[in-house]
Amino acid sequence: MSDNPSIPRQKVLRHSVRAQVLEALRAALVDGELEPGEIYSGPALGERFGVSATPVREAMQQLALEGAVECLPNRGFRVLTRTPRALAELAEVRALLEVPVMLRLARGVPAQVWESLRPAALATAEAAAAGDLPGYADADRAFHRAVLSLADNTQLVRVAEELHRRAQWPLPGAPRVRRADLVADAAEHSALLEALIAQDLPVVESLVREHFAGATA
Repeated sequence: MSDNPSIPRQKVLRHSVRAQVLEALRAALVDGELEPGEIYSGPALGERFGVSATPVREAMQQLALEGAVECLPNRGFRVLTRTPRALAELAEVRALLEVPVMLRLARGVPAQVWESLRPAALATAEAAAAGDLPGYADADRAFHRAVLSLADNTQLVRVAEELHRRAQWPLPGAPRVRRADLVADAAEHSALLEALIAQDLPVVESLVREHFAGATA
């Protein structure tokens, strides 16, 4: 059997490598391994990940679009520095976007649907208990994505996830998030599910606003 020339085997492989590198870089950002203000070269990172510089540069270009790094011609990529004000602004925008949606969902989504999200909440608790900051960041986004997907609005989910990801990048010089803080943050997901099941709108709103304002990941 001859290979079908219409199937771009190498492109699929390179895309897979690029995706893996992108996820590794995102995890390194959340974990503070890629430090704000520092410059990183494609070849050096490629050596670290055991790949060529090309998928690293492609992944970094995506991170530049997400606002995590800036491209420096002939030098590499600088991790952008965050400020407390920037994080506060993200929390405010996330609340403006998600609170009304969650209140609307609380009024109409059946309790059994909220019950089905308990595994997603449990995943955040397990990552928190393990002190796995990148794993917690992924599980946290997955939980919020699962909740917002009930609104049946693809654009809402996409925009909310992008804001959420940006909110997970640490401030320069910030100490590593403590396991106890992760555990407390994860507990808010279960509390939110209980409030949604009970259709307790004031508690839903309070929990979501506090969760955004004090988010650790």
